[in-house]
Amino acid sequence: MNATRLPRLHVITDTRRVTPESTAPLHDPLAVVTAALAAGARLVQIRPEDHYSDRAAFDLAVAVRTLCEAYDAVCLVNDRVHIAQAIGAHGVHLGAEDLPVDAARRILPAGAVIGGTCREPEGARAARRAGATYLGVGPVWGTATKTGLPQPIGLDGLAAVCEAVDLPVIAIGGIDAERAARCREAGAHGVAVVGAVAAAADPKRATAELLAAVGEDPHEPPEALRGTGGH
Repeated sequence: MNATRLPRLHVITDTRRVTPESTAPLHDPLAVVTAALAAGARLVQIRPEDHYSDRAAFDLAVAVRTLCEAYDAVCLVNDRVHIAQAIGAHGVHLGAEDLPVDAARRILPAGAVIGGTCREPEGARAARRAGATYLGVGPVWGTATKTGLPQPIGLDGLAAVCEAVDLPVIAIGGIDAERAARCREAGAHGVAVVGAVAAAADPKRATAELLAAVGEDPHEPPEALRGTGGH
């Protein structure tokens, strides 16, 4: 896929019951997705937490896909390739412990978007050879959104990956609007965020600030990824 056709802001759903810092419930994931799309986000990644059964993940994914269709936005599923297949998503994002990129490429429709996870140039080149559409790189900074993550790679580590491959690099990990702009300066195509939108007091405003930081104009018609996934 041409890098210019991949949205620069990837909004990831937060389906945790509570945050590590608080016992208060998070915003409803669908309300956050609706706000983000209304603000101009053009890619949503569905990340069902481990406590989500396949049925619960499927129901959430169907609802998110419906919202994405209404806004002509890209819909990806994290980890669960079979859920992406079942709902006709545009594609998937795969972590280090998920199905290998080349295996997912064999079973998903031709042209499906497949994000691969890496944190250094060698892994980036391997993901490219395996058929990744783009790379999720990080954590760039420390984050409490997901446990068990390796040490942050920083902007220097991010830049090293950006220089190693010609795929779009999406930075992730501890990113807010100010840091999103710094990731772009380091060579990243864009950023992926969870808490910066899901935990914001005003998810719509937070999304608008992130879009401005990565240089994505919410008023321009989105370039839908035709011929991918089930669309």
